[in-house]
Amino acid sequence: MRKDPSQEPRTPDLPLALAGLLSQVGCVTLIVIFAALGSGLWLDSQFDTRPVFTLVLVLGSVPVTIYLMVRIVLTGMARLQGRAETPTRAERSGERDHDP
Repeated sequence: MRKDPSQEPRTPDLPLALAGLLSQVGCVTLIVIFAALGSGLWLDSQFDTRPVFTLVLVLGSVPVTIYLMVRIVLTGMARLQGRAETPTRAERSGERDHDP
């Protein structure tokens, strides 16, 4: 008897999932760096301080970008490995099933 394919558990295609994860990291990196660059250039034009705000904000965006990259990769890998499931009530309260 054949199983219905719609009832089988679906597993993510690993290369596709990794590509999605890496593209998410890349997009977040570009957004943070361009936001810092744009803000720095705008502040420099407002206060007539040519490279000061731009350099400070772009250099300050590097640790923020690294932190966001690590968080995105750790969260994505946990989801891929299936560890991001919510615990049951018994697991949250520390109860265990004991066999007599």
